[in-house]
Amino acid sequence: MTDPKLPLEPLTREWLSAIGEDPDREGLQRTPQRVAKAWAYMTEGYGQTLAQVVGEGVFAAEGSEMVIVKDIEFYSMCEHHMLPFYGRAHVAYIPNSRILGLSKFARIVDLYSRRLQVQERITTQVADAVEELLAPKGVAVLMEGIHLCMAMRGVQKQNSSTTTSAMRGLFRSDPRTRAEFMSAVQGTLRSR
Repeated sequence: MTDPKLPLEPLTREWLSAIGEDPDREGLQRTPQRVAKAWAYMTEGYGQTLAQVVGEGVFAAEGSEMVIVKDIEFYSMCEHHMLPFYGRAHVAYIPNSRILGLSKFARIVDLYSRRLQVQERITTQVADAVEELLAPKGVAVLMEGIHLCMAMRGVQKQNSSTTTSAMRGLFRSDPRTRAEFMSAVQGTLRSR
């Protein structure tokens, strides 16, 4: 995690003043510290590497059946407006002699989402990371997100969502493999 004692505290005080608030009023006195701490957490992906979050989570395996980890919650900050977007990621792969500990998929999603981001890039980064770690026969990543930059400003469409996907290997070249993955995650898409 980055150091929350960065210059975010004085910058937050300036920001509060710039929008017409009094940073010294009772409810805001500790806000600069809280903001610095929150942003350190929300951007901790900058201070981590793929190797660190995966550790010793790659294992030899003989199977070659599809593995799907569904409904991985993610939270990120839009790099265009610095407003939150959040949702769920679904990651699948077809092993090729190596597998990844299941919890590591959530850690990989967090690694890339805890940065200023766009959903399209996170989707690609997660797929690339799984491909790099495992050299599988195929990787599929599907992400569905709600973007507050669309919901609370601009077009103000609270019920819209954005779906992005990245398909590699058999998920790209074999329509049956892709269809099996999409069928497995279909019930979870925008159902909650």
